[in-house]
Amino acid sequence: MGMLPPRDKITIGFAHVAYNCKARLDARNLGFRTLEARTRAELDAMLPELDVLSLSGMWRNDIPPLAPKLRYVQSMSAGTDQYDRAIMKAAGISLASAAGANAKAVSEHAISLMLAMTRRLPEARDNQHKKFWRGMQSDFWTREDELAGKTLIVVGMGRIGGRLIRLAKAFEMHVIGVRANPAAGAEGADEVFGMDALPAILPRADMVVLVCPLTPETTGLMNATTLAAMKPSAYLINCARGKVCDEAELIAALVSGKIKGAALDVTATEPLPETSPLWTLPNVFITPHTGGETCVYEDNVLDLLVANLERVWAGESTLINQIV
Repeated sequence: MGMLPPRDKITIGFAHVAYNCKARLDARNLGFRTLEARTRAELDAMLPELDVLSLSGMWRNDIPPLAPKLRYVQSMSAGTDQYDRAIMKAAGISLASAAGANAKAVSEHAISLMLAMTRRLPEARDNQHKKFWRGMQSDFWTREDELAGKTLIVVGMGRIGGRLIRLAKAFEMHVIGVRANPAAGAEGADEVFGMDALPAILPRADMVVLVCPLTPETTGLMNATTLAAMKPSAYLINCARGKVCDEAELIAALVSGKIKGAALDVTATEPLPETSPLWTLPNVFITPHTGGETCVYEDNVLDLLVANLERVWAGESTLINQIV
């Protein structure tokens, strides 16, 4: 990566609608000059001054010409599909992801969604608001269930998927991992398969959890064919990216009863349009892309950013989680 100014001359910018990275970094008293933007207009105004930029959601690929001093972008998110690698490389800007910063939060969120569906917590909350005390259920289909003994397929076995596997094993589940390269390791799963095996193993799953990155290979991974391969009693949990699942086909599967339900932290378009049927389907539970939200998230990202700055100043050639 290109040279950066010394620590007492560097200017670091943060751009996010909600995160408080500037305040958290300033509290460390490291002597850096920091700027912060909450809007695109504020971001544009500070771009000419920046040596380093950390952001999520506000990036656009026409930024490099507007930021002539910029040499390092630290993504606040693990996903980096919004960054054009060729443009950044041509501009001499290094890019690092925040992979691992949300591993605990997202894996725990996935477990929470699994429990919410099996324990019928969304229904219980709805009944609470109606002041309705539901009686005991004779119909197995409408009863609460348990995770122990169920088969879980985890699609994506990076840091999030690996921790999710370990958590699921603590719930006494049988866990099947799916990853691009099965030889990379089991991460504690009972079985591991490549992505091409997914259609064949889906009929075994009681739960399918998506925690894979969005790539050309994973776009539309869950589609009419793969959803039809799932059991009618199975749940789909998406904590990856909305476009990993064909949303129209998912809605069709939920309406027709081809799968029992879905819990979604992500959707193809965010915010989810008011016209989407997903809002009102009784077998869908939605959280607004908050799987990675945690009170310590800013500090997790800043730990990566500061460690990478120290690497550059020490003359090292690669960053932690370097993409470009």
